[in-house]
Amino acid sequence: MKSTRWLLSALALASACAWAQGSGPTDPQIAAIVVAANQADIDAGKLAESKTNSKDVKAFAQQMVKDHTGVNKAATDLVQKLGVKPEANPTSDSLKQGGETNIANLKPLQGAKFDRAYIDHEVTYHQNVIDALDKTLIPSAQNAELKALLVKVRPAFVAHLEHAKMVQSSLPQAQ
Repeated sequence: MKSTRWLLSALALASACAWAQGSGPTDPQIAAIVVAANQADIDAGKLAESKTNSKDVKAFAQQMVKDHTGVNKAATDLVQKLGVKPEANPTSDSLKQGGETNIANLKPLQGAKFDRAYIDHEVTYHQNVIDALDKTLIPSAQNAELKALLVKVRPAFVAHLEHAKMVQSSLPQAQ
């Protein structure tokens, strides 16, 4: 059975997808969702960098910190340029809470258990982010530059998912 950390991440991003049924999130709400989703992965990556003894997990975590920091910088620069203030919303709040819960669940784990839990979460998380981008965030973005940024970063999320799956397949099952 999947633990709470996966469920919270899935629920947070699923709530973003639920907007697809209605009018969709506004650009300020999308900005807050993007920043919250990236920050959750930055925080988990930093924790993994400090806890893992696996060179593959460490390399993946370092890549997550670097890439997601870059996406957040690009998003922040764009919203400042556009004069848009990110607007907290249930999805961005849920993402923040899910990120905090994920960190709390990962912190006590050690060794192979930590590596497995971190990478399993990353696989699920990146799939959910891609689904939210495709089904809600990109279609709902009204500003052409914001939409272009979301489209531009999507391949990186796909690459992260594939990288996470590769690392996942190389890890021993945690006991």
